[in-house]
Amino acid sequence: MASTAGPAAAGNPQQSPSKLGQILRNYRFPLFILTGVVIGAIIGLIFGEKAAVIKPFGTLFINMMFTLVVPLVFFSISSAVAGMSSATRLGKILGSMLGIFAVTGIIASIVMIAALWITKATQGVQVEMTQPKDVEELGSIGDQLVQTFVVDDFSKILSAEHMLALIVFAVIVGIATSKIGEAGRPFAAFLHSGSEVFLKFTSIIMYYAPIGLGAYFAALIGELGAQLVGDYVRAFLVYYPVAIVYFVVAFTLYSFLAGGRRGIVAFWANIIEPTAISLGTSSSVAAIPANLRAGERIGVPRDIRETIIPIGATIHMEGSSLSAILKIAFLFAVFQRDFFTPGNILIGIAVALLAGMVMAGIPSGGFIGELMIITLYGFPAAALPVIQIIGTVIDPPATTVNAVGDQASSMMVARVLDGKDWMDKSEESQELDPDVTGSDTTESADV
Repeated sequence: MASTAGPAAAGNPQQSPSKLGQILRNYRFPLFILTGVVIGAIIGLIFGEKAAVIKPFGTLFINMMFTLVVPLVFFSISSAVAGMSSATRLGKILGSMLGIFAVTGIIASIVMIAALWITKATQGVQVEMTQPKDVEELGSIGDQLVQTFVVDDFSKILSAEHMLALIVFAVIVGIATSKIGEAGRPFAAFLHSGSEVFLKFTSIIMYYAPIGLGAYFAALIGELGAQLVGDYVRAFLVYYPVAIVYFVVAFTLYSFLAGGRRGIVAFWANIIEPTAISLGTSSSVAAIPANLRAGERIGVPRDIRETIIPIGATIHMEGSSLSAILKIAFLFAVFQRDFFTPGNILIGIAVALLAGMVMAGIPSGGFIGELMIITLYGFPAAALPVIQIIGTVIDPPATTVNAVGDQASSMMVARVLDGKDWMDKSEESQELDPDVTGSDTTESADV
């Protein structure tokens, strides 16, 4: 074999460049996005708050993504549920999803606790506090939970602010379509067609992503720069490295558990778009279209990815679990209390899990989670602005961990439900029925 390889290589000097060219063609669009984000970050660092002048170019992209996400979530979830073979399949997907969400949230919390204990990063923290003038009255937790899952008017469903209510509505529409059998087939076809239309809509919008994300990221870096001063820089210096390490190590591990070495390669080869969008926009919801496209290319079965990724964008927050532990430890340091006791640590993990899975999906859920931290540990109301500032500083990487974690979780759910050969089964189903994932695969790779 070696003797034939040498002459062939010598006789075809263009072989190596052609391989490089193929790689560049396959990944040119993610590279364009990364280039836009890097250029935007440099502009933000150089010009500071003046970089906000180009923010409208970024806002244009963000607004288009948020306009797209509501119909995309509705059509993708309802069509996926309507196409499921049985309600048992849906139950298994949701059960596996919740179990994996809980486990990954606990792991993220333990990782941050270990990092804080090893580095002693919060020792000696001193922050000047002021009493908040107005604390929003949000009503009882029961009222908040009701508003999470239902709204009092159909028009409110058509809003990204009520994403969980939209998801519940879409799931029920899918179930109802499936239950009526033959009479529901035309509507099921309409739902599937709608899903494909809005995936194509995503492809069109993504052409503008390098410019939009670059502009938005320039403004973001310019605005945050002034906040990274004093003792708050400690939160920055702790969270960013921990989030990066968790992003690389944990997601590599999860993708390996899901699909072995092949799973790792598929995951990292397709995750650049969701990473760039979530980092630049600080929104898991805005990353849903890119995450769905990535899941399709990875080979996650359609019913799994189109159920888990939209739901995960609202209730699966590994990055929020990391940040909740940091906020708690930071407040303990400010008030000169010891966080590293078994009782405080266990309560911290529980709070982080609630903040990452339950409160995240409630309207004003981030604020409720912060109030919960303060009340459970008996901190004064003046502590609220402290953790709100921390949340602002660490929001971009936290959102990125949240969004990318949804993709890793969908791969693990596929492993649990469809066995270790789930990637092969997915490829076979696409060969037998190319309409399952639509005709956008080739074009999305070319975008």
